[in-house]
Amino acid sequence: MDNILKMSIIVPCYNQAQYLDECLESVLNQTYQEWECIVVNDGSSDNTDEIALQWTKKNTRFKYIKKENGGLSSARNSGIKNAIGKYILPLDADDKISFDYVSEAMKIINENPKTTLVYCKAWLFGTEEGFWNLPEYNYCNLLFNNNIFCSAVYKKEDWIKAGGYDENMKAGLEDWDFWLRILNKDSIVVKLPLIGFFYRKKQVSMINNIINDKQKYRNITNYIFNKQINIVEDYFDLPLSHILKDYIEFKDKYSIQEMKIHDLMSNYKIIGTEIKISNLLKAILFKVKKKIFHLKKYQNKK
Repeated sequence: MDNILKMSIIVPCYNQAQYLDECLESVLNQTYQEWECIVVNDGSSDNTDEIALQWTKKNTRFKYIKKENGGLSSARNSGIKNAIGKYILPLDADDKISFDYVSEAMKIINENPKTTLVYCKAWLFGTEEGFWNLPEYNYCNLLFNNNIFCSAVYKKEDWIKAGGYDENMKAGLEDWDFWLRILNKDSIVVKLPLIGFFYRKKQVSMINNIINDKQKYRNITNYIFNKQINIVEDYFDLPLSHILKDYIEFKDKYSIQEMKIHDLMSNYKIIGTEIKISNLLKAILFKVKKKIFHLKKYQNKK
């Protein structure tokens, strides 16, 4: 099987054995045949072992890795490291994909090999059912909010260049961090018009834990933002690190309620920097200011 055409579907599994059959059945049903599926048992205490091995016997395209628990990023990295396909599709063990997702994604890639990422529309099922109304992809917005779910198709070489998923991010949002490291303003990102991804909603899940814990969410987003500040600087062609440093120094002079972007930029212009600010940039810098404020507040408490 030619790895140039091959898709490696990576299924990390941590105590999700009850859903694994549904997930792998959706992989087996793909109309695109040039795939392998690597199930990564991330130290599960349930019967993931038994179910995964049954699938390797059912079809040789299913492969199995068992490792000590290291978190979702570690499991994905382990699977991708062993993948022989040129393209990668992460798929969590409790989710599913449509029969034509891979084939439609590969059509896009074959038409334009320079495509960096392909994803699709999504459907929620489980404790909640309906269309997952995610914002349309926009690189500028991606800098501050994730709008692509984890199950998107990309090249393994981009994973290598990015250094894989951040294994320090065990609480969630690791996919957002990863997209920021493989995408840039010139990347070609295509959203398929079909519903190709099915996301299982559960009462207890990693994403619910983040959403329900504002402090945890703030800590994770601050961690991501601080890693990506150079990306923001490059995108807007602004020395944001200097602006933010000045903001932190000036924050004692202005209350968070009173200080406006105008005040911040006026102070910065005093030292001779020419900056043009669009309404969009004002809004973005306001978000930056809020993130840095919360970060410093958190750091001061530690």
